[in-house]
Amino acid sequence: MASASAPVHSSAPHTMSPPSNPSAAEFRLTSRLRPEDAVDYITVADPVIHADGINKYTSYRVDCRPPPYDVAAANANANRDTFLQNNSHSYSSVLRRYSDFLWLYERLHKERAGAIVPPLPEKQAVSRFSPEFVEERRKHLELFLRRVVLNEELNDAECLMVFLRGEDGEFQRAKALADKMDNSAHAMDLSGSAANNMTMGGAGAFNLTPKNTTTLKKWFSEAKTSMSGALVQSPDDDLFDEIERYIEALHVQMKRVSNQSTALVKKGREIANALFEFGLAFHQLGQSEGEALGSKLDLVGGTADKVSGMAAKFSELERLHLEEPFKDYLKIIHAVKLAMGRRHDKRVSYTALLTEIETRQVNLNRMRMTPGAEAKAYSMEMSLNRYQQAADLAREEYAEVSQRVLREVDRFKREKAEEMRMVVLEFILLEIEVNRTMEKVWGELVNKLEGGKGSSATSTVGASTIGASGNANANANNFHPNNPMPTVPPPSMPMQPTYANVPPPSESLMESSIQYRNNDLPGMGL
Repeated sequence: MASASAPVHSSAPHTMSPPSNPSAAEFRLTSRLRPEDAVDYITVADPVIHADGINKYTSYRVDCRPPPYDVAAANANANRDTFLQNNSHSYSSVLRRYSDFLWLYERLHKERAGAIVPPLPEKQAVSRFSPEFVEERRKHLELFLRRVVLNEELNDAECLMVFLRGEDGEFQRAKALADKMDNSAHAMDLSGSAANNMTMGGAGAFNLTPKNTTTLKKWFSEAKTSMSGALVQSPDDDLFDEIERYIEALHVQMKRVSNQSTALVKKGREIANALFEFGLAFHQLGQSEGEALGSKLDLVGGTADKVSGMAAKFSELERLHLEEPFKDYLKIIHAVKLAMGRRHDKRVSYTALLTEIETRQVNLNRMRMTPGAEAKAYSMEMSLNRYQQAADLAREEYAEVSQRVLREVDRFKREKAEEMRMVVLEFILLEIEVNRTMEKVWGELVNKLEGGKGSSATSTVGASTIGASGNANANANNFHPNNPMPTVPPPSMPMQPTYANVPPPSESLMESSIQYRNNDLPGMGL
Protein backbone atom coordinates (compact mmCIF):
# COMPACT_ATOMS: atom_id res chain seq x y z
CA MET A 1 0.00 0.00 0.00
CA ALA A 2 1.55 3.24 -1.13
CA SER A 3 -0.49 5.49 1.10
CA ALA A 4 0.84 7.60 3.93
CA SER A 5 0.35 5.84 7.21
CA ALA A 6 0.56 6.68 10.89
CA PRO A 7 1.19 3.79 13.24
CA VAL A 8 -0.95 3.50 16.29
CA HIS A 9 0.16 1.89 19.51
CA SER A 10 -0.19 -1.87 19.33
CA SER A 11 -0.72 -4.39 22.05
CA ALA A 12 0.98 -7.65 22.83
CA PRO A 13 -0.32 -10.27 20.45
CA HIS A 14 -1.20 -12.91 23.04
CA THR A 15 -2.89 -10.82 25.72
CA MET A 16 -6.58 -10.43 26.33
CA SER A 17 -6.42 -8.74 29.74
CA PRO A 18 -8.19 -5.40 30.34
CA PRO A 19 -6.25 -2.12 30.16
CA SER A 20 -3.65 -1.70 32.89
CA ASN A 21 -5.26 -0.33 36.01
CA PRO A 22 -3.63 0.13 39.41
CA SER A 23 -6.87 -0.96 41.05
CA ALA A 24 -6.29 -4.50 39.88
CA ALA A 25 -3.19 -4.67 42.04
CA GLU A 26 -4.80 -2.73 44.88
CA PHE A 27 -7.82 -5.01 45.10
CA ARG A 28 -5.79 -8.13 44.17
CA LEU A 29 -8.30 -9.07 41.46
CA THR A 30 -6.90 -11.60 39.02
CA SER A 31 -8.40 -11.72 35.54
CA ARG A 32 -9.88 -15.10 34.80
CA LEU A 33 -9.17 -16.98 31.60
CA ARG A 34 -12.00 -16.83 29.10
CA PRO A 35 -12.78 -19.54 26.54
CA GLU A 36 -11.40 -17.31 23.77
CA ASP A 37 -7.97 -17.36 25.42
CA ALA A 38 -7.60 -21.00 24.38
CA VAL A 39 -7.03 -19.87 20.77
CA ASP A 40 -4.54 -17.10 21.54
CA TYR A 41 -2.65 -18.05 18.39
CA ILE A 42 -5.21 -15.90 16.52
CA THR A 43 -4.26 -12.26 17.03
CA VAL A 44 -5.23 -8.86 15.66
CA ALA A 45 -2.43 -6.37 16.28
CA ASP A 46 -0.50 -3.35 15.00
CA PRO A 47 -3.31 -1.02 13.90
CA VAL A 48 -2.08 1.50 11.32
CA ILE A 49 -4.04 4.54 10.09
CA HIS A 50 -3.75 5.08 6.33
CA ALA A 51 -4.45 8.50 4.82
CA ASP A 52 -5.12 8.00 1.10
CA GLY A 53 -6.70 11.28 0.10
CA ILE A 54 -10.23 11.42 1.41
CA ASN A 55 -10.22 7.65 1.90
CA LYS A 56 -8.88 7.30 5.43
CA TYR A 57 -8.98 3.92 7.11
CA THR A 58 -7.24 1.72 9.69
CA SER A 59 -5.60 -1.60 8.86
CA TYR A 60 -4.84 -4.42 11.28
CA ARG A 61 -2.35 -7.25 11.08
CA VAL A 62 -4.13 -10.60 11.47
CA ASP A 63 -1.80 -13.40 12.54
CA CYS A 64 -2.64 -17.09 12.62
CA ARG A 65 0.18 -19.13 14.18
CA PRO A 66 -1.28 -22.37 15.56
CA PRO A 67 1.11 -24.49 17.62
CA PRO A 68 1.77 -28.17 16.91
CA TYR A 69 -1.29 -30.30 17.55
CA ASP A 70 -0.95 -32.44 20.68
CA VAL A 71 -3.21 -35.49 20.36
CA ALA A 72 -2.86 -36.55 23.98
CA ALA A 73 -3.70 -33.09 25.32
CA ALA A 74 -6.62 -32.82 22.92
CA ASN A 75 -8.05 -36.15 24.08
CA ALA A 76 -7.73 -35.08 27.72
CA ASN A 77 -9.44 -31.76 27.02
CA ALA A 78 -13.21 -31.85 26.66
CA ASN A 79 -13.21 -28.68 24.52
CA ARG A 80 -11.26 -29.96 21.54
CA ASP A 81 -9.87 -27.34 19.18
CA THR A 82 -10.96 -28.65 15.79
CA PHE A 83 -9.46 -25.67 13.97
CA LEU A 84 -6.03 -26.42 15.44
CA GLN A 85 -6.46 -30.10 14.58
CA ASN A 86 -7.07 -29.28 10.92
CA ASN A 87 -4.69 -26.33 10.57
CA SER A 88 -1.62 -27.18 12.63
CA HIS A 89 1.53 -25.33 11.48
CA SER A 90 -0.54 -23.27 8.99
CA TYR A 91 1.07 -19.92 9.64
CA SER A 92 -0.24 -16.75 8.01
CA SER A 93 -0.04 -13.00 8.48
CA VAL A 94 -2.25 -10.63 6.48
CA LEU A 95 -3.49 -7.04 6.62
CA ARG A 96 -7.22 -6.47 6.97
CA ARG A 97 -9.42 -3.43 7.53
CA TYR A 98 -12.79 -3.18 9.24
CA SER A 99 -14.73 -3.56 5.99
CA ASP A 100 -12.98 -6.91 5.45
CA PHE A 101 -14.15 -8.11 8.85
CA LEU A 102 -17.64 -6.95 7.94
CA TRP A 103 -17.47 -8.95 4.69
CA LEU A 104 -16.45 -12.07 6.65
CA TYR A 105 -19.34 -11.54 9.06
CA GLU A 106 -21.89 -11.34 6.24
CA ARG A 107 -20.37 -14.28 4.31
CA LEU A 108 -20.55 -16.49 7.40
CA HIS A 109 -24.26 -15.77 7.64
CA LYS A 110 -24.69 -16.86 4.03
CA GLU A 111 -22.39 -19.88 3.96
CA ARG A 112 -23.45 -21.22 7.36
CA ALA A 113 -27.04 -20.09 7.72
CA GLY A 114 -28.43 -20.94 11.15
CA ALA A 115 -25.09 -20.67 12.95
CA ILE A 116 -24.62 -18.12 15.74
CA VAL A 117 -22.14 -15.70 14.21
CA PRO A 118 -20.35 -13.67 16.92
CA PRO A 119 -21.08 -9.94 16.94
CA LEU A 120 -18.78 -7.37 15.40
CA PRO A 121 -17.87 -4.06 17.09
CA GLU A 122 -20.28 -1.36 16.05
CA LYS A 123 -19.42 1.36 13.56
CA GLN A 124 -18.62 4.85 14.76
CA ALA A 125 -18.63 8.01 12.68
CA VAL A 126 -17.01 10.36 15.21
CA SER A 127 -13.51 9.98 16.67
CA ARG A 128 -13.01 6.66 14.92
CA PHE A 129 -9.29 7.37 14.48
CA SER A 130 -8.55 8.25 18.09
CA PRO A 131 -6.01 5.92 19.73
CA GLU A 132 -8.52 4.85 22.38
CA PHE A 133 -11.18 3.88 19.85
CA VAL A 134 -8.71 2.12 17.54
CA GLU A 135 -7.36 0.02 20.40
CA GLU A 136 -10.87 -0.81 21.64
CA ARG A 137 -11.93 -1.88 18.15
CA ARG A 138 -8.77 -3.98 17.78
CA LYS A 139 -9.60 -5.95 20.92
CA HIS A 140 -13.19 -6.58 19.81
CA LEU A 141 -12.11 -7.65 16.31
CA GLU A 142 -9.68 -10.11 17.87
CA LEU A 143 -12.44 -11.42 20.12
CA PHE A 144 -14.71 -11.84 17.08
CA LEU A 145 -12.11 -13.89 15.18
CA ARG A 146 -11.33 -16.11 18.14
CA ARG A 147 -15.00 -16.85 18.70
CA VAL A 148 -15.41 -17.76 15.04
CA VAL A 149 -12.44 -20.15 15.25
CA LEU A 150 -13.86 -21.77 18.39
CA ASN A 151 -17.25 -22.40 16.75
CA GLU A 152 -17.22 -25.79 15.02
CA GLU A 153 -20.06 -24.67 12.77
CA LEU A 154 -17.93 -21.82 11.40
CA ASN A 155 -14.23 -22.63 11.71
CA ASP A 156 -14.04 -24.59 8.44
CA ALA A 157 -15.97 -22.10 6.30
CA GLU A 158 -14.32 -21.22 3.00
CA CYS A 159 -14.64 -17.49 3.58
CA LEU A 160 -12.76 -17.81 6.89
CA MET A 161 -9.87 -19.62 5.24
CA VAL A 162 -9.61 -16.95 2.55
CA PHE A 163 -9.79 -14.21 5.17
CA LEU A 164 -6.97 -15.68 7.28
CA ARG A 165 -4.63 -16.83 4.50
CA GLY A 166 -5.36 -14.94 1.31
CA GLU A 167 -2.88 -12.30 0.24
CA ASP A 168 -4.25 -8.90 -0.65
CA GLY A 169 -4.79 -9.62 -4.36
CA GLU A 170 -6.15 -13.11 -3.79
CA PHE A 171 -8.48 -11.87 -1.07
CA GLN A 172 -9.87 -9.07 -3.23
CA ARG A 173 -10.52 -11.53 -6.08
CA ALA A 174 -12.29 -13.90 -3.69
CA LYS A 175 -14.48 -11.04 -2.45
CA ALA A 176 -15.34 -9.98 -6.00
CA LEU A 177 -16.15 -13.57 -7.01
CA ALA A 178 -18.40 -14.07 -3.97
CA ASP A 179 -20.25 -10.84 -4.66
CA LYS A 180 -20.64 -11.81 -8.33
CA MET A 181 -22.08 -15.18 -7.37
CA ASP A 182 -24.55 -13.49 -5.02
CA ASN A 183 -25.67 -11.11 -7.74
CA SER A 184 -26.01 -13.99 -10.20
CA ALA A 185 -28.13 -15.93 -7.74
CA HIS A 186 -30.48 -12.97 -7.49
CA ALA A 187 -30.56 -12.29 -11.23
CA MET A 188 -30.89 -15.86 -12.56
CA ASP A 189 -33.95 -18.06 -12.46
CA LEU A 190 -34.04 -21.83 -12.08
CA SER A 191 -33.43 -22.47 -15.78
CA GLY A 192 -30.93 -19.68 -16.28
CA SER A 193 -32.81 -18.27 -19.33
CA ALA A 194 -34.00 -14.70 -19.59
CA ALA A 195 -37.35 -15.73 -21.06
CA ASN A 196 -38.36 -17.88 -18.13
CA ASN A 197 -37.00 -15.26 -15.76
CA MET A 198 -39.89 -12.98 -16.71
CA THR A 199 -42.45 -15.69 -15.92
CA MET A 200 -41.04 -17.00 -12.68
CA GLY A 201 -43.59 -15.38 -10.37
CA GLY A 202 -44.17 -16.67 -6.86
CA ALA A 203 -40.87 -18.12 -5.64
CA GLY A 204 -38.97 -16.21 -8.27
CA ALA A 205 -39.86 -13.02 -6.47
CA PHE A 206 -37.49 -14.04 -3.69
CA ASN A 207 -34.61 -14.47 -6.14
CA LEU A 208 -34.89 -11.08 -7.85
CA THR A 209 -33.21 -7.93 -6.62
CA PRO A 210 -35.40 -4.82 -7.00
CA LYS A 211 -33.85 -2.39 -9.48
CA ASN A 212 -36.23 0.57 -9.34
CA THR A 213 -39.31 1.88 -7.56
CA THR A 214 -41.80 0.08 -9.84
CA THR A 215 -40.03 -3.24 -9.45
CA LEU A 216 -39.80 -2.66 -5.68
CA LYS A 217 -43.57 -2.26 -5.40
CA LYS A 218 -44.11 -5.37 -7.52
CA TRP A 219 -41.61 -7.33 -5.41
CA PHE A 220 -43.42 -6.45 -2.18
CA SER A 221 -46.77 -7.33 -3.76
CA GLU A 222 -45.59 -10.74 -4.98
CA ALA A 223 -43.79 -11.48 -1.72
CA LYS A 224 -46.93 -10.68 0.24
CA THR A 225 -48.96 -12.95 -2.00
CA SER A 226 -46.45 -15.80 -1.63
CA MET A 227 -46.30 -15.55 2.15
CA SER A 228 -50.00 -14.97 2.71
CA GLY A 229 -50.73 -18.68 3.18
CA ALA A 230 -49.61 -20.93 6.02
CA LEU A 231 -45.95 -21.84 6.12
CA VAL A 232 -44.80 -25.39 5.63
CA GLN A 233 -44.98 -27.46 8.79
CA SER A 234 -42.23 -29.63 10.31
CA PRO A 235 -42.09 -31.96 13.34
CA ASP A 236 -39.79 -29.55 15.20
CA ASP A 237 -42.01 -26.48 14.90
CA ASP A 238 -43.22 -26.74 18.52
CA LEU A 239 -39.63 -26.97 19.73
CA PHE A 240 -38.58 -23.92 17.72
CA ASP A 241 -41.59 -21.97 19.02
CA GLU A 242 -40.48 -22.80 22.55
CA ILE A 243 -36.92 -21.71 21.79
CA GLU A 244 -38.17 -18.45 20.31
CA ARG A 245 -40.25 -17.70 23.43
CA TYR A 246 -37.25 -18.52 25.62
CA ILE A 247 -34.94 -16.21 23.68
CA GLU A 248 -37.45 -13.37 23.75
CA ALA A 249 -37.96 -13.70 27.52
CA LEU A 250 -34.21 -13.97 28.05
CA HIS A 251 -33.63 -10.82 26.03
CA VAL A 252 -36.13 -8.86 28.13
CA GLN A 253 -34.63 -10.03 31.42
CA MET A 254 -31.03 -9.53 30.32
CA LYS A 255 -31.85 -6.06 29.04
CA ARG A 256 -33.12 -5.20 32.50
CA VAL A 257 -30.02 -6.66 34.17
CA SER A 258 -27.76 -4.79 31.76
CA ASN A 259 -29.52 -1.49 32.45
CA GLN A 260 -29.23 -2.02 36.19
CA SER A 261 -25.54 -2.89 35.95
CA THR A 262 -24.99 0.32 33.96
CA ALA A 263 -26.86 2.27 36.63
CA LEU A 264 -24.74 0.59 39.32
CA VAL A 265 -21.52 1.64 37.59
CA LYS A 266 -22.86 5.17 37.19
CA LYS A 267 -23.81 5.29 40.87
CA GLY A 268 -20.29 4.16 41.78
CA ARG A 269 -18.81 7.07 39.85
CA GLU A 270 -21.20 9.46 41.60
CA ILE A 271 -20.18 8.09 45.01
CA ALA A 272 -16.51 8.51 44.10
CA ASN A 273 -17.13 12.15 43.13
CA ALA A 274 -19.18 12.77 46.28
CA LEU A 275 -16.41 11.34 48.47
CA PHE A 276 -13.91 13.60 46.75
CA GLU A 277 -16.05 16.68 47.44
CA PHE A 278 -16.58 15.45 51.01
CA GLY A 279 -12.85 15.16 51.58
CA LEU A 280 -12.21 18.57 50.03
CA ALA A 281 -14.75 20.15 52.37
CA PHE A 282 -13.05 18.59 55.40
CA HIS A 283 -9.65 19.83 54.23
CA GLN A 284 -11.01 23.36 54.00
CA LEU A 285 -12.66 23.02 57.39
CA GLY A 286 -9.42 21.80 58.94
CA GLN A 287 -7.57 24.85 57.65
CA SER A 288 -9.96 27.17 59.50
CA GLU A 289 -9.58 25.37 62.86
CA GLY A 290 -6.79 25.11 65.39
CA GLU A 291 -3.79 22.87 64.96
CA ALA A 292 -5.06 19.82 66.93
CA LEU A 293 -8.63 19.79 65.60
CA GLY A 294 -7.52 20.93 62.17
CA SER A 295 -5.04 18.08 61.84
CA LYS A 296 -7.72 15.53 62.65
CA LEU A 297 -10.11 17.12 60.18
CA ASP A 298 -7.34 16.91 57.60
CA LEU A 299 -7.03 13.19 58.40
CA VAL A 300 -10.74 12.74 57.68
CA GLY A 301 -10.42 14.67 54.43
CA GLY A 302 -7.35 12.72 53.34
CA THR A 303 -9.02 9.39 54.08
CA ALA A 304 -12.16 10.43 52.18
CA ASP A 305 -9.98 11.46 49.25
CA LYS A 306 -8.18 8.10 49.34
CA VAL A 307 -11.45 6.18 49.48
CA SER A 308 -12.72 8.34 46.61
CA GLY A 309 -9.85 7.17 44.41
CA MET A 310 -10.51 3.56 45.41
CA ALA A 311 -14.22 3.96 44.60
CA ALA A 312 -13.38 5.39 41.16
CA LYS A 313 -11.06 2.47 40.39
CA PHE A 314 -13.63 0.00 41.69
CA SER A 315 -16.26 1.58 39.44
CA GLU A 316 -13.98 1.02 36.44
CA LEU A 317 -13.53 -2.62 37.45
CA GLU A 318 -17.30 -2.95 37.71
CA ARG A 319 -17.59 -1.62 34.17
CA LEU A 320 -15.04 -4.11 32.84
CA HIS A 321 -16.21 -7.18 34.75
CA LEU A 322 -19.96 -6.58 35.08
CA GLU A 323 -21.36 -3.99 32.69
CA GLU A 324 -19.36 -5.02 29.60
CA PRO A 325 -20.06 -8.79 29.94
CA PHE A 326 -23.79 -8.12 30.19
CA LYS A 327 -23.72 -5.89 27.12
CA ASP A 328 -21.83 -8.60 25.27
CA TYR A 329 -24.42 -11.15 26.43
CA LEU A 330 -27.17 -9.02 24.87
CA LYS A 331 -25.28 -8.98 21.56
CA ILE A 332 -24.96 -12.77 21.63
CA ILE A 333 -28.72 -13.05 22.24
CA HIS A 334 -29.25 -10.86 19.18
CA ALA A 335 -26.97 -13.22 17.22
CA VAL A 336 -29.20 -16.13 18.30
CA LYS A 337 -32.21 -14.23 16.98
CA LEU A 338 -30.44 -13.74 13.65
CA ALA A 339 -29.75 -17.48 13.46
CA MET A 340 -33.43 -18.19 14.11
CA GLY A 341 -34.29 -15.65 11.43
CA ARG A 342 -32.16 -17.51 8.87
CA ARG A 343 -34.18 -20.65 9.50
CA HIS A 344 -37.38 -18.66 9.02
CA ASP A 345 -36.06 -17.34 5.69
CA LYS A 346 -35.37 -20.89 4.49
CA ARG A 347 -38.84 -21.89 5.60
CA VAL A 348 -40.44 -19.04 3.70
CA SER A 349 -38.46 -19.83 0.54
CA TYR A 350 -39.38 -23.51 0.70
CA THR A 351 -43.05 -22.64 1.27
CA ALA A 352 -43.02 -20.24 -1.67
CA LEU A 353 -41.59 -22.94 -3.96
CA LEU A 354 -44.25 -25.44 -2.88
CA THR A 355 -46.95 -22.88 -3.49
CA GLU A 356 -45.55 -22.10 -6.92
CA ILE A 357 -45.34 -25.80 -7.80
CA GLU A 358 -48.95 -26.30 -6.82
CA THR A 359 -50.05 -23.35 -8.96
CA ARG A 360 -48.00 -24.50 -11.96
CA GLN A 361 -49.34 -28.03 -11.64
CA VAL A 362 -52.88 -26.72 -11.92
CA ASN A 363 -51.93 -24.62 -14.95
CA LEU A 364 -50.19 -27.61 -16.55
CA ASN A 365 -53.25 -29.84 -16.12
CA ARG A 366 -55.41 -27.16 -17.71
CA MET A 367 -52.95 -26.73 -20.58
CA ARG A 368 -52.90 -30.48 -21.27
CA MET A 369 -56.64 -30.44 -21.80
CA THR A 370 -56.35 -27.63 -24.34
CA PRO A 371 -56.19 -28.90 -27.97
CA GLY A 372 -53.11 -27.80 -29.92
CA ALA A 373 -51.20 -26.64 -26.82
CA GLU A 374 -48.90 -29.63 -26.56
CA ALA A 375 -45.74 -27.51 -27.05
CA LYS A 376 -46.73 -25.08 -24.31
CA ALA A 377 -47.67 -27.98 -22.05
CA TYR A 378 -44.25 -29.56 -22.61
CA SER A 379 -42.49 -26.28 -21.80
CA MET A 380 -44.56 -25.86 -18.64
CA GLU A 381 -43.79 -29.44 -17.62
CA MET A 382 -40.03 -28.85 -17.99
CA SER A 383 -40.32 -25.67 -15.93
CA LEU A 384 -42.31 -27.56 -13.31
CA ASN A 385 -39.56 -30.18 -13.08
CA ARG A 386 -36.97 -27.48 -12.46
CA TYR A 387 -39.14 -26.03 -9.71
CA GLN A 388 -39.46 -29.49 -8.19
CA GLN A 389 -35.68 -29.89 -8.15
CA ALA A 390 -35.33 -26.46 -6.55
CA ALA A 391 -37.93 -27.41 -3.94
CA ASP A 392 -36.02 -30.58 -3.09
CA LEU A 393 -32.85 -28.55 -2.63
CA ALA A 394 -34.71 -25.96 -0.55
CA ARG A 395 -36.13 -28.72 1.65
CA GLU A 396 -32.63 -30.09 2.31
CA GLU A 397 -31.31 -26.62 3.11
CA TYR A 398 -34.27 -25.99 5.42
CA ALA A 399 -33.64 -29.24 7.30
CA GLU A 400 -29.89 -28.58 7.50
CA VAL A 401 -30.37 -25.06 8.85
CA SER A 402 -32.95 -26.30 11.36
CA GLN A 403 -30.56 -28.90 12.74
CA ARG A 404 -27.75 -26.34 12.89
CA VAL A 405 -29.92 -23.93 14.85
CA LEU A 406 -30.76 -26.65 17.39
CA ARG A 407 -27.10 -27.48 17.89
CA GLU A 408 -26.15 -23.83 18.23
CA VAL A 409 -28.90 -23.02 20.74
CA ASP A 410 -27.83 -26.00 22.84
CA ARG A 411 -24.23 -24.78 22.79
CA PHE A 412 -25.36 -21.25 23.61
CA LYS A 413 -27.22 -22.44 26.72
CA ARG A 414 -24.25 -24.45 27.99
CA GLU A 415 -21.58 -21.85 27.41
CA LYS A 416 -23.54 -18.82 28.52
CA ALA A 417 -24.69 -20.51 31.73
CA GLU A 418 -21.06 -21.04 32.69
CA GLU A 419 -20.13 -17.55 31.55
CA MET A 420 -22.92 -16.00 33.63
CA ARG A 421 -21.84 -17.99 36.68
CA MET A 422 -18.27 -16.76 36.35
CA VAL A 423 -19.33 -13.12 35.86
CA VAL A 424 -21.53 -13.14 38.97
CA LEU A 425 -18.90 -14.95 41.05
CA GLU A 426 -16.21 -12.52 39.93
CA PHE A 427 -18.43 -9.57 40.85
CA ILE A 428 -19.15 -10.98 44.33
CA LEU A 429 -15.46 -11.57 45.04
CA LEU A 430 -14.67 -8.06 43.84
CA GLU A 431 -17.33 -6.60 46.16
CA ILE A 432 -15.90 -8.53 49.12
CA GLU A 433 -12.34 -7.44 48.42
CA VAL A 434 -13.25 -3.79 47.92
CA ASN A 435 -15.35 -3.59 51.07
CA ARG A 436 -12.57 -5.20 53.10
CA THR A 437 -10.04 -2.73 51.73
CA MET A 438 -12.25 0.28 52.44
CA GLU A 439 -13.09 -1.02 55.90
CA LYS A 440 -9.38 -1.27 56.65
CA VAL A 441 -8.77 2.31 55.51
CA TRP A 442 -11.62 3.69 57.63
CA GLY A 443 -10.47 1.57 60.59
CA GLU A 444 -6.99 3.08 60.41
CA LEU A 445 -8.60 6.52 60.52
CA VAL A 446 -10.49 5.61 63.70
CA ASN A 447 -7.23 4.57 65.39
CA LYS A 448 -5.59 7.84 64.40
CA LEU A 449 -8.51 9.94 65.66
CA GLU A 450 -8.68 8.04 68.97
CA GLY A 451 -4.94 8.09 69.51
CA GLY A 452 -4.39 4.41 68.68
CA LYS A 453 -7.12 3.17 71.05
CA GLY A 454 -9.99 3.02 68.63
CA SER A 455 -10.00 -0.71 68.05
CA SER A 456 -9.70 -1.61 71.75
CA ALA A 457 -12.32 0.92 72.72
CA THR A 458 -14.65 -0.40 70.07
CA SER A 459 -14.19 -3.99 71.25
CA THR A 460 -14.70 -2.94 74.89
CA VAL A 461 -17.92 -1.17 74.03
CA GLY A 462 -19.09 -4.18 72.04
CA ALA A 463 -18.30 -6.56 74.88
CA SER A 464 -20.08 -4.39 77.44
CA THR A 465 -23.10 -4.15 75.18
CA ILE A 466 -23.25 -7.91 74.74
CA GLY A 467 -22.83 -8.41 78.47
CA ALA A 468 -25.61 -6.00 79.28
CA SER A 469 -27.96 -7.64 76.81
CA GLY A 470 -27.03 -11.05 78.26
CA ASN A 471 -27.91 -9.93 81.79
CA ALA A 472 -31.16 -8.48 80.56
CA ASN A 473 -32.08 -11.76 78.90
CA ALA A 474 -31.23 -13.71 82.07
CA ASN A 475 -33.42 -11.45 84.17
CA ALA A 476 -36.24 -11.82 81.67
CA ASN A 477 -36.02 -15.60 81.82
CA ASN A 478 -36.17 -15.59 85.67
CA PHE A 479 -39.17 -13.28 85.78
CA HIS A 480 -42.30 -14.58 87.66
CA PRO A 481 -45.42 -12.63 88.76
CA ASN A 482 -44.80 -13.59 92.44
CA ASN A 483 -41.16 -12.65 92.37
CA PRO A 484 -40.16 -9.05 92.96
CA MET A 485 -39.04 -7.06 89.96
CA PRO A 486 -35.28 -7.29 89.50
CA THR A 487 -33.38 -4.15 90.19
CA VAL A 488 -31.72 -2.75 87.14
CA PRO A 489 -28.66 -0.60 87.81
CA PRO A 490 -28.96 2.89 86.42
CA PRO A 491 -27.08 3.42 83.20
CA SER A 492 -23.71 5.06 83.58
CA MET A 493 -23.37 8.55 82.28
CA PRO A 494 -21.56 8.67 78.95
CA MET A 495 -18.06 10.03 79.00
CA GLN A 496 -17.86 13.62 77.89
CA PRO A 497 -15.81 14.07 74.73
CA THR A 498 -12.45 15.71 75.06
CA TYR A 499 -10.82 17.97 72.51
CA ALA A 500 -7.12 18.56 72.23
CA ASN A 501 -7.47 22.25 71.37
CA VAL A 502 -9.81 23.12 74.31
CA PRO A 503 -8.11 24.12 77.64
CA PRO A 504 -9.00 22.00 80.73
CA PRO A 505 -11.85 23.32 82.97
CA SER A 506 -9.46 23.94 85.88
CA GLU A 507 -7.87 26.87 84.14
CA SER A 508 -9.36 30.19 85.11
CA LEU A 509 -11.20 32.27 82.54
CA MET A 510 -10.24 29.78 79.77
CA GLU A 511 -8.27 32.25 77.71
CA SER A 512 -9.32 32.42 74.10
CA SER A 513 -7.15 33.04 71.13
CA ILE A 514 -9.58 35.72 69.94
CA GLN A 515 -8.41 39.31 70.80
CA TYR A 516 -10.98 41.98 71.70
CA ARG A 517 -10.57 45.72 71.64
CA ASN A 518 -10.43 47.68 74.91
CA ASN A 519 -13.66 49.31 76.05
CA ASP A 520 -11.92 52.44 77.36
CA LEU A 521 -11.43 53.80 73.89
CA PRO A 522 -13.40 56.94 73.07
CA GLY A 523 -16.83 56.18 71.70
CA MET A 524 -16.87 52.58 72.87
CA GLY A 525 -18.92 53.10 76.09
CA LEU A 526 -22.69 52.90 76.22
